[in-house]
Amino acid sequence: MLLLLRHRLNFVMNIRCFQRSFSATSLSPVQLPSPMETHLWYILPNEVKNASLLNQYLEILSPCEKENVFRMRGDQLQRRALLARALVRTTIARYQTNSQVKPRSLNFKKNIYGKPEVEWQDVDGSHLLPLHFNISHTSSIIACGVTVNSAIGIDVEEKQRKLKNNILAFARRYFSPYEVGLLTAISDPEFQRQEFIKLWTLKEAYVKALGRGFSTAPFKTFTIRFRTATRGHLSERRDSEAFDVVVDSFDDPKNLTSNWQFALLELAGSHYAAICIEGDRTTEGNGTRPMKLTVRRTIPFVEDECVSGSDAVVALVGLT
Repeated sequence: MLLLLRHRLNFVMNIRCFQRSFSATSLSPVQLPSPMETHLWYILPNEVKNASLLNQYLEILSPCEKENVFRMRGDQLQRRALLARALVRTTIARYQTNSQVKPRSLNFKKNIYGKPEVEWQDVDGSHLLPLHFNISHTSSIIACGVTVNSAIGIDVEEKQRKLKNNILAFARRYFSPYEVGLLTAISDPEFQRQEFIKLWTLKEAYVKALGRGFSTAPFKTFTIRFRTATRGHLSERRDSEAFDVVVDSFDDPKNLTSNWQFALLELAGSHYAAICIEGDRTTEGNGTRPMKLTVRRTIPFVEDECVSGSDAVVALVGLT
């Protein structure tokens, strides 16, 4: 307990001691995503080191969010939690082009399974379009996905993520027999590890898009399939070949398939990012369209950079 209090005190002091040395700009307004479009914003924590800026992020959090930040053990975990909440608030506030909604005024609620949602009716009395968002992070990247009128789930994983357990043993515990079979057929250990991470990232994005929690949608209850893949492996893609991700659900067949649209990409040269959004139900059975995606690297209040089409974003599956 003494150690935790010391971390909290140090964190606050380290932020506030330079609070007058930095002048931040306002948030630039952004046009709402179009139907079936996803906006993906990300922060690289190592790029955010200014103590005054961190203090500004702290000031836009709710009392409960601040307490959750301080509850983390160690400066790095506290900073990561702070950046995650600041990214959500500053990202959503950008879409109110009349600048009436400030990041601090946003209120959030959770659905019955604990997935966070914006409580729009409490924001300045406005009736706003239903923005959906989802967040994911590792120690080296924090990402937030945004859609309009479409449920979304995202996941980011480090490409060099190391697994303590044997990959196949781990897969047998969490993956479907079909997915285990795909991994078992791969003889190269590094290739197998990369394929495992891609599958894991896609499965986690799907569960988060469902919004029902991992306990109600275990990984073993559905299968990720890649249509048109020569042997089902992402790394065997030819330039002329387009993958279509399909979900086979064992427990709830009505909740799957063409109503869910996927994208998988390499992000910032070091991560895999998976996005799953709920598609237009009127097109069910007619195939899926590639997802439209805009990706921005940001340091909120400082700079934004659209990196779509750059080396920072390499499409693997499901993107135009």
